Amino acid sequence: MENYTQTSTDFILLGLFPPSRIGLFLFILIVFIFLMALFGNLSMIILIFLDTHLHTPMYFLLSQLSIIDLNYISTIVPKMASNFLFGNKSISYIGCGVQSFFFLTLGGAEALLLTCMAYDRYVAICFPLHYAIHMSKRVCVVMITGSWIMGSINSCAHTIYILHIPYCQSRAINHFFCDVPAMISLACMDTWVYEYTVFVSTTLFLVFPFIGIACSYGRVLFAICRMQSTEGRKKAYSTCSTHLTVVTFYYTPFAYTYLHPRSLRSPTEDKILAVFYTILTPMLNPIIYSLRNKEVMGALRRVIQRICFMKM
Repeated sequence: MENYTQTSTDFILLGLFPPSRIGLFLFILIVFIFLMALFGNLSMIILIFLDTHLHTPMYFLLSQLSIIDLNYISTIVPKMASNFLFGNKSISYIGCGVQSFFFLTLGGAEALLLTCMAYDRYVAICFPLHYAIHMSKRVCVVMITGSWIMGSINSCAHTIYILHIPYCQSRAINHFFCDVPAMISLACMDTWVYEYTVFVSTTLFLVFPFIGIACSYGRVLFAICRMQSTEGRKKAYSTCSTHLTVVTFYYTPFAYTYLHPRSLRSPTEDKILAVFYTILTPMLNPIIYSLRNKEVMGALRRVIQRICFMKM
């Protein structure tokens, strides 16, 4: 199956699971994580929609994060699972382009949305009296819309390029989805100019936002230390540490993969790192934001009580 020639327009995804019992175990584990991610993110979206106490800018942004994560993991895992189950590792030329487009759009949008969420916490803790002005409903809508539009534009540019470059005889992508760095390694041309644009895009969408988040949380931690209220300090620290955990899980492996020179890149390492930002992060986000957030747990209790009362 790996000997596809230039006459075929299909790509071959070599996948993540080895053809052994270990591969079967990993497959079952990934499917379980996928189902947990679907349940967790859907629950967060429904909970934020139903409970009026969560109708705030912070949770409006969090609901968007759940929507992105829901689509993000659904772009990758179903195709990977079907390839393993049916033994057909091929993906059409258009299918590969579509998957790459949605992956890059959602990835870019999430990176920018996490930055918006950091700004929200920065304003809430450092400038609480101006919060209603700086984080109005209009500002939230602009932030979310801007994240989706910028992610789509960036994704469109990269997808058009990778679909128009000549590929060599082998169309076997050593990955479990149509990832740009893995596809570039199959090109029959010098791609150093494009690799430079990947570096620039990664810097704009991952490195700069991460630096911005780190700086904003530096200011936030300084403000928390100066708080006189112990309860307020605990609440602020819990919220910020939760967001920093999510940010670290997402940005670090993503940036490392896309900034790493191709000559030093390992396909196995790339696949392991990709599991973090494509599969684990969408599953962990709702867990982290719910278990470590008293407001979310309180909203969950209120919704359950309301449902039980309606049944009675």
